[in-house]
Amino acid sequence: MGDNRLPPVVLSEVERLTLESWAKRRSTAQGLAQRARIVLACARGWNNTMVAARLDTERKTVARWRTRFLRDRLEGLADEPRPGVPRSITDAQVEEVVVRTLEETPAGGTHWSKRELAKVVGISPASVLRIWHAFGLQPWRTETFKISPDPFLIDKVRDVVGLYLAPPANAVVFAVDEKPQIQALERTAPVLPMLPGVPERRSFDYVRHGTVDLFAALNTATGKVITKLSAQHRAVDFRDFLDEIDRQTGKDLAVHVICDNLSAHKAPVVHKWLLAHPRFQLHFTPTYSSWINQVERWFAELERRCLERGVFCSLDDLKAALENWIKVWNDEARPFKWTKTADQILDRICRYCDRISKPDH
Repeated sequence: MGDNRLPPVVLSEVERLTLESWAKRRSTAQGLAQRARIVLACARGWNNTMVAARLDTERKTVARWRTRFLRDRLEGLADEPRPGVPRSITDAQVEEVVVRTLEETPAGGTHWSKRELAKVVGISPASVLRIWHAFGLQPWRTETFKISPDPFLIDKVRDVVGLYLAPPANAVVFAVDEKPQIQALERTAPVLPMLPGVPERRSFDYVRHGTVDLFAALNTATGKVITKLSAQHRAVDFRDFLDEIDRQTGKDLAVHVICDNLSAHKAPVVHKWLLAHPRFQLHFTPTYSSWINQVERWFAELERRCLERGVFCSLDDLKAALENWIKVWNDEARPFKWTKTADQILDRICRYCDRISKPDH
């Protein structure tokens, strides 16, 4: 059919409004938007050649969508089902993969591999992996946990979290702990630097050049840390570190120190020091709950950014690297943001306890 004998495109008011709405789409369904613009242009009485020129498309494309609209109206502009490989995995097989992964284990094994499960269900290993990804299942992965047996667990959680979320006025809160036995490790061969497509490589073995202990007090409001290197972490060393915190903190501020239940923190020498410094108050985390002490998050950064890939030829090299990294951190310090309330933490602990107390566990 030539352009001179084209059937006219006449739109109802509803069709015109719908097409105009489709044509205005900026990012989604651009194919549908272009078809709507073609039909609207045809409705102005333009022939296929004119529409193709105005919309920068091909004449046969205009002819196809003009014909489809005249035959099926708005429904004709929708995408038609495209030919392809029919679905080969049934809903029952998907359900079987999920159920077996959650409720069963293979004979002689602790968890399914994709190949073992694929053989049982009768699908490919790649299909099993796609189903696992779709349902967020990772049977190869495990995590550990420890429920604190501390009889004062609830009180301590509320105390520590309260200091994070609502610190007292005219006071400073420090999260304090020690990182003991930091090793000065020297690799037995030079480190091979990273190349495009090749990660940095280090020799597996190393030479030890001694260890050092690091005391750290993280200011939870500013993110800055007060530190002290020590050969040991005895009660007297902890007392000396409290002296360091005292020297670096404004005398008009009360000082709240969050620390763990290490015996050195409760020794008589520390108790005597606290009596002589009444503005200091110690707050103890629950037993086996180092995760609640924010300074542990800072130690993780120290390990990842300074120690894990460091090469130290002597104890002095290690100390210099630590002091330099701490200075850089304090120059750009930002506090860690605590978001969980005490009730949220305790509710989660209760859910864990409920799960492990069920008979089938």
